[in-house]
Order: sequence, then structure tokens, then C-alpha cells
Amino acid sequence: MTYRELYVQGKERLAAAQIGEAQWDARLLLEYVCGTNRNDLLVHGDRNVEPDCQREYEALIEKRQRRIPLQYLTGVQEFMGLEFFVNSHVLIPRQDTEILVEEVLRNLHDGMCILDMCTGSGCILISLLYYSNHCDGLGVDISSEAIGVAEKNSAKLLPKESAGQAEEGFGRIRFRQSDLFEKVEGKYDIIVSNPPYIDSVEMENLMPEVGKYEPRLALEGGQDGLFFYRRILDGCRDHLFGGGMLFFEIGCGQAEDVSNFMAEAGFLDIQVVKDYAGLDRVVYGTLGFGEVKES
Repeated sequence: MTYRELYVQGKERLAAAQIGEAQWDARLLLEYVCGTNRNDLLVHGDRNVEPDCQREYEALIEKRQRRIPLQYLTGVQEFMGLEFFVNSHVLIPRQDTEILVEEVLRNLHDGMCILDMCTGSGCILISLLYYSNHCDGLGVDISSEAIGVAEKNSAKLLPKESAGQAEEGFGRIRFRQSDLFEKVEGKYDIIVSNPPYIDSVEMENLMPEVGKYEPRLALEGGQDGLFFYRRILDGCRDHLFGGGMLFFEIGCGQAEDVSNFMAEAGFLDIQVVKDYAGLDRVVYGTLGFGEVKES
């Protein structure tokens, strides 16, 4: 079968399964299997595909028909211009989360220490250290499997830092399995988190790619979706310097509640930032010096 014929077959099978981006997914899976790029379909579409590659492609198409996310099939997702390894133990990084990273970068200065709560694939912390100078970071997650993914991404994208050998332009990075602050020591200049924030009702109505295949542990935020915001705010003052900043990604409709929680916890100058669709996406604020707890 030719390259073009195989692509058309894959596209039609995905379209029949009502995959929204059938054309895109069929092409990317073919490129993944064959080690090709988008130009090959136009320039070399008439070349024959090796039988082993054809079988592998057809197997992946079948998995995508079952709504297994494309990123879990290829093992990669781009985020902040970097390519991250992902698997079913971590959430797939979203473009919306880049808003969170960009807001932290606007307030990040050389030499700062960052705590990334619910780190998952490590995409937030790794991106922050990649695009800053001489900063240190700790990423924590309750899932040991997620920590393994984060460490793999760190070794790939920040190899010197992962080995503890900081060099000019980067800082050190560490990951630790922890139930939020349980195994966290010391204080930080910035705490950032994209916690589980989907409420129990919404969990039952998610598209199959998310609800069936992405880790529930990283999605569900309790009955009202706000469970982890409360828990993080309960413990963050033990781990923030005076004048330190806390950044949250939030779900649609959560800005007012999270802002109120932060105000009650002693945070000042609380800001809400919208995403590219005009929806509230990030809430952040500065911890007042009077709210700092002694070490």
C-alpha cells in the first residue's frame, strides 16, 4: 500500500469513529510510524510503505478509534516550545497552562526558588527553569509514576540541572513524591500549581479522551472542584517567604472562589488572568509579610 493510500485509509477510519481531527491525527500517526514529515504526503505519497510500518500504523489507528489520546500513542506533547514525554500517568500539557507559565515568568527573577505543586509531567517547572537564569526548583506529586515522567523530561530538557550540576543559564531541579506539602521542607519565593480542579459532576461528562484515559487523580478536585485550592492555601504560608507569590491555574467559573480563598489566607494584590478564549484561567497574589509563619 502506498503512503497516501494508507493515510486516506486511516483518515477515513478515524472520521467514521467521529474523531474530531481525523485528518490531523491520521497524518501525525503516519509520520510517527514512518519517521517522515508533512512534506512526504505531498512529495512522496506514491511510495510503498513497509509491511511492518503498515501494521503498526493500523494498530495505532485502531487505538485512536477507541479514543486513546494521540499524545499517549506518540508519547510526546509540545509545551512552551519544548517537547515533553507523556504517558497515561500524567495529564497531557495544554496550551491554556502556558498562560500560567507566562505569568510566573513575568514575576520570576534570577536566583529565585520555585515550588511546583502537583507537578505531573514537570512541564511547568521545567519550562520555568529553561527560560530563566540561576533559579532552583522542586516539583512534587503524590504519584510516583508521575515523578518518574517528570524526571525523564528533566533529564532530556535540563540534563545538567537534573544531575545537580548547575551551569550558567540554568538552576537545579528536583522532584519528590509527596502528598502536597507532606515532604516539602524550607521556603520558596514562588509556589505554582495546576491542581486537580474538575468537580465530581463534570467528571462524569468529560470527553472520552480525558475522562477515560487521563489520570483521574490529576483531574478530580472534589465535589465542588475546589478541594486542592483549600489544601494548598492551608499549607503554603509555611513554605513561602514574605512577599512570595502563589500562582494557580483554575477552571472556568472558579476565579471568584479562589480569589476569596487567597484573600482570606492573607494574600494581597490578587489578580485574575484570562486565557486565549477569554475565560478566567490564572489567579495569583502576593503573601503579606504579616502572614509569614516562622520556620
